[in-house]
Amino acid sequence: MDKNQILDAVQNIFRDNFDDDTLVITPATSAQDIEDWDSLEQINLLTAMEKKFGIKFKLEDVRNLNNVGDILELIARLSA
Repeated sequence: MDKNQILDAVQNIFRDNFDDDTLVITPATSAQDIEDWDSLEQINLLTAMEKKFGIKFKLEDVRNLNNVGDILELIARLSA
């Protein structure tokens, strides 16, 4: 799966979790850009991504996530 495919899948997860079919994310999107993206929503997003991609995030991996780009790189690395 390439980064564009991962971004498309993550985009759908964000739309589902935030219940907003018009939401558009980019690698630069961060929690500051989405009003409802709080710590609980971060857990919901990461859990949905684990299920979608069949991966398991480690605490040390997710501690340093600053934006969607960091998430995409982590998914690509864990999915390889």
